[in-house]
Amino acid sequence: MALRKQALLVFSKPPIPGLVKTRLTEANGGFLTPEQAADFFKLCLYDVCDASMIALSELQAQKDAAREADPDADEFRYDFFVSTTPASNLELMKETFGKIDWPMDIHYITDSGATFDDHFDDAFGQIFEQGYESIVSVGGDIPTMPKSHVTQAFQWLEYFQDGLKTPGIVLAPCQECGTSLVGFSHNTPVNHQGVYYNLDGTPALDAYMAKIKEHDLPVAYFSPIADIDDKTDLAHAVSCLRAIELAGRYQPDVFVPRRVLSWIGLMGITVSTPPNDEHDPRQYIDQ
Repeated sequence: MALRKQALLVFSKPPIPGLVKTRLTEANGGFLTPEQAADFFKLCLYDVCDASMIALSELQAQKDAAREADPDADEFRYDFFVSTTPASNLELMKETFGKIDWPMDIHYITDSGATFDDHFDDAFGQIFEQGYESIVSVGGDIPTMPKSHVTQAFQWLEYFQDGLKTPGIVLAPCQECGTSLVGFSHNTPVNHQGVYYNLDGTPALDAYMAKIKEHDLPVAYFSPIADIDDKTDLAHAVSCLRAIELAGRYQPDVFVPRRVLSWIGLMGITVSTPPNDEHDPRQYIDQ
């Protein structure tokens, strides 16, 4: 019997006006004040963390039940990490999370480096050095993230290790060829160098694929999760969130991001599209 530690990692800045979601503000083509943009980001972060913790709790319950049925089974532990930068922001992050009564302990770290790739590698390295077997990382600005993505990400990494006897990687893209979820194991022969910071224009998702091909690694792909950077992204998310809210009445496993939905309602945000009369297949329209 072995203790196999698994980590969920959220990268985040503190929700400070003028620091987060600036492309949603009026000064940059959006329609929010800096304070509203910061509030929106904070609520996104809370909902993402809530969904992630529910997924981890479900995984933990499954593993605990398996050990109760078979005392010789490996013991699994799922932990939740938040990483921020620079180190001076750490207390602000703790204060932000301290406003909510969370169902799990939160482990805080700070990441550093010259590039975003360095920051990713630094955070992953710190957690792996603590004896964790696998890490799944998600962004804090993806309120439409299904909690099933987190559950399945850990399940696939475990399957690669135990079933295929080789480490692997899990990925979910965002809407712009980047990534909203990425995870791998301590012995997966990849890092993040050249992924988010490269000089040849290769999208992050393609950069990961190149590493996967180079090492012939097994990979699990999940449906895209859109992050929210500008007002077009927000409009898409608002429509999806309202659909998720309705679906949640009938799909018990769907996580409904109620904090963000409440904010949308309070803000009175509506979504509209221009008439598409120029795009209809005219030959099929009744005369």
